[in-house]
Amino acid sequence: MSRSPSIVDADGATDNNSRLSARTVIQNTASDFSARNFNKDHPLYDDLTPEDSYLDGVYWADLPWAKRQKWVHAQSYGEAKREFHHVWSMFKKDPLPPLTAYWRRYVIGGFGLFTEGYTLFSIGNLSALFSAVWPTCWSSYKVCNANWIAAVSYLQIIGIMVGQVVVGFEGDWIGRRIGLVQDALVMTLGLVMLTASWGTSLEGWVICYAWSQFIYGIGVGGEYPMTSTTQLESKTVLTAGHVQRDDKLHRGRNVVLAFLMQGWGQLFNQALLIVLLLIFHHGSGNPPYSEVAAQWTFRISFAVMAAMTLWVAYFRYYKKPYSSRALQKSKKRHHVNQSGYDIYSLKLLCAHFGARLVGTCFCWMFGDFLFYGAKLFASTFIEAIDPASSSSVTTTWLWNLLNVGVEMCGYYLAAFLIDHKFYGRKRMQIIGFVADGILYLLPAIWYTQLSSKAHIHGFQAIYFLSSFFQQFGPNCTTFLVAAEIYPISVRATAHGLSAASGKLGALMPAIIYNYVTTRTRFWIVCWFGFAGWIVTCIFIPDTTGLDLREQERYWDYVRQGRAKDYHGIAVHPRHLSVWERYILKRHLAYNPELDHEQRVKELRQLWEQNMVLVKEGGRAEDELDYEDGTVLSSKASSFFANQQPEAEE
Repeated sequence: MSRSPSIVDADGATDNNSRLSARTVIQNTASDFSARNFNKDHPLYDDLTPEDSYLDGVYWADLPWAKRQKWVHAQSYGEAKREFHHVWSMFKKDPLPPLTAYWRRYVIGGFGLFTEGYTLFSIGNLSALFSAVWPTCWSSYKVCNANWIAAVSYLQIIGIMVGQVVVGFEGDWIGRRIGLVQDALVMTLGLVMLTASWGTSLEGWVICYAWSQFIYGIGVGGEYPMTSTTQLESKTVLTAGHVQRDDKLHRGRNVVLAFLMQGWGQLFNQALLIVLLLIFHHGSGNPPYSEVAAQWTFRISFAVMAAMTLWVAYFRYYKKPYSSRALQKSKKRHHVNQSGYDIYSLKLLCAHFGARLVGTCFCWMFGDFLFYGAKLFASTFIEAIDPASSSSVTTTWLWNLLNVGVEMCGYYLAAFLIDHKFYGRKRMQIIGFVADGILYLLPAIWYTQLSSKAHIHGFQAIYFLSSFFQQFGPNCTTFLVAAEIYPISVRATAHGLSAASGKLGALMPAIIYNYVTTRTRFWIVCWFGFAGWIVTCIFIPDTTGLDLREQERYWDYVRQGRAKDYHGIAVHPRHLSVWERYILKRHLAYNPELDHEQRVKELRQLWEQNMVLVKEGGRAEDELDYEDGTVLSSKASSFFANQQPEAEE
């Protein structure tokens, strides 16, 4: 056995015994993770208990309630103060960089959803104009088949469902980049078809218009899983110096700020339609509306977005940075061909996280029933609030514009609070579902009174508050949760399946509401709010503040058939659903001391792999950490390096 060279002191005596003694202390300290001995003097303290999630070596969710509350608020206020000073310092030097940073990260990242919000909700807005201009086709159905008029909405939703499932699968199979570029190109094709839709008769035009919606819907559907996964795995986050801190403290905000571009799309579309109608209707928004004005209005509105979407395809292919390393690393670790699909993980997802899949699918279905159901009888609200809207398209559009403004407040407040550990996604989703359930129950009970002129302001309040809580609730949270609670290898697939279930919920009211009265609609829709609340409570885990690397660690154990051997924070009761805690009892495996021992072994393996790469000349040592998504501190590297000679002896 080789021995390390001796250290000679001032008197020429060797200090091997002292060195061996020091190593013995380090080794004993490294293996003792009891509360008494695991403190700031521990050589791996910062690696095992980072300050953004731990206080004095204790995970934030394990702190006593009063201490936890104080720590969470101090962290939130401190982070907000840090960000404010950072943005303000940028602004003082140059007022444009903060806006540029927001544009690049959130506007460009969510631009696909901007086009989705613009075009998807444009269909409902234009239906009011078409009904006013071509009543024999869109209202009385004398020259058009009622089924084809209904198919305009049905085919759009079916196309979206196809895109969500197919592109979600594709994103996990061949990568996020191809999925995003493909989505933009398909949406561009759909918008060109909508712009140029034509027929030898009114019904022929409606049929062409409906199938154009289907093609466009396929592209829109793919945006859901692709945007959510791309924002979670953003290259901007991975290359920053505060990689994991940003992930744990701002992950939800990063996703929601991209998602709320859907709201900006709705706002821009409604404003542009009003302007176009005024331009082509000789500056007047009053009926009757000419066919020429209607034709120019709807075709130019689609043409504008077609040009913008084509630019998005160009940007995504040539300019947008992608972070595919996390997905590639997962496939490599699980011995999956880089160009293949991880079938085993998909099967295991249904077996191990089946309850989560039930939760995200049904919550999204109930949330979209509320959201799109409200859109379908928005005219009922508006006509009750302003009777003049029944004869004026412009009046209806102005009320819609105001309502979208209220929705934007909900979007931004959701982004502001979704990462707060005492509020977070699960509580936000619960409160949003309950609020909408109550708000729709009120007009179901007192419809006659609320729709009367004496109580019209109450009806108006219900209309705007329901829109607010849809965004400050399930519409934002379902989009985020359906991506982050699943492992990266099947994340896009699970999100696509959940989103497709949501669109099934959007399709249901479009069918049901044709056969019931307005008051009955309220009696139906309110229970979907309460059902969403119950399903969220039982099946949805709260991953607010959870490091997604821990979820991947847990998934590695699951794939190896050793789920019960994992003892980390991914199975902390705070981050498990009620079903996982009380039925599956997965929280019983949580043990911080055992987890620290496991993580030391894993960090050692990572360090050894890194050293092999350095010796082989693959990469420099300082390039290994953020590229692999796992950061080794200099103290940890020194600790493992000091242990090596002892192993050789």
